[in-house]
Amino acid sequence: MAIAATPLTYGHDASVARFSVASYQCMIAAGALTSEDRVELLEHYVVLKMPHKPPHDSTIQRMLRPLLRSLPAGWDLRVQSAITLSDSEPEPDFAIVRGSSADYEGHHPFAADVGLLIEVADTSLARDQHDKARIYANANVPVYWVVNLVDRRIEVYRQPSGGDAAAEYAASQFYRTGDTVPVVFDGSLVANMLHSQS
Repeated sequence: MAIAATPLTYGHDASVARFSVASYQCMIAAGALTSEDRVELLEHYVVLKMPHKPPHDSTIQRMLRPLLRSLPAGWDLRVQSAITLSDSEPEPDFAIVRGSSADYEGHHPFAADVGLLIEVADTSLARDQHDKARIYANANVPVYWVVNLVDRRIEVYRQPSGGDAAAEYAASQFYRTGDTVPVVFDGSLVANMLHSQS
């Protein structure tokens, strides 16, 4: 999948201030940014998160149990929680990470902790398919899913190139309603999940 190195959905205004991950975390710690602000840091930009429509939230609820059932020992499921990357602190809809919640009391998971990231996309589709795919590939997140509510498919991206602003995933596969989607961590199949989202 060819991914534009320039953000498609943010970052076009040269006058917009950019922030390091450390500065962004300081703004949160100081209370300058709160959960009510509904923002995340993407490639040094503080970006407004897209509003949630009912199909988005319904899909998250329907995916929760199958994902929890698929977790092998030593992995944990985080829902709409931050992960810390070198230039970003996104809040994916699901992150499957090594360890337990107790391991992340002092910091968010880093890219090396992640087995799978999932974004559920309707209003955020362009951002999730392009900008976030590039960000996650750059961080070497091994597997990334876009649950595409617009086209009714799950897009699975693998084999990140990593290491630069033009990073991309070398392999992708799309699954339609009724297909079985393999759940893979660390290159090993841990479960199969039926794509039942309508």
